[in-house]
Amino acid sequence: MSARAIPYRPHNHDACVSQALADARLICQQQSARLTPIRERVLELVWQSHKPLGAYDVLAELSSDGHNAAPPTVYRALDFLQQHGLVHRIASLNAFVGCTRPAESHTGMFLICRACGNVLELTAPALTSEVRKAAAGEGFRAESTTLEIAGLCPRCQAEPCHD
Repeated sequence: MSARAIPYRPHNHDACVSQALADARLICQQQSARLTPIRERVLELVWQSHKPLGAYDVLAELSSDGHNAAPPTVYRALDFLQQHGLVHRIASLNAFVGCTRPAESHTGMFLICRACGNVLELTAPALTSEVRKAAAGEGFRAESTTLEIAGLCPRCQAEPCHD
């Protein structure tokens, strides 16, 4: 298990958010991409917890902040963040989570707790390699892969109501 913050273990979540924003600023600077205040705020909102956040949840948060944002603004910001590897889309939930390794090209693999809703981005290079080999064995060139694994996190497993 890695030393990084795990959603269902106590950790300094403010450090997660601060690191994500610092990484985003650096990556956007390196890629000559413009991290506008609204894009940065959307990223901050996505990182506010380890639970995936839908576009309309982001919109509601922006509205409560006093921003006069419309759905296209939020979708454009999320698209920008996704294109630059700063967030991942969890298709089964139609929601977004912050990327824990934005500077690396990698396969998005997620453990999704069906009880508490937390999502953990999984690192499994051997699995990534096997998926690519299997695809290549079929003559298929994989361009992107996202694996979503639903189940129960250790904390929820320990609760008797989730047996």
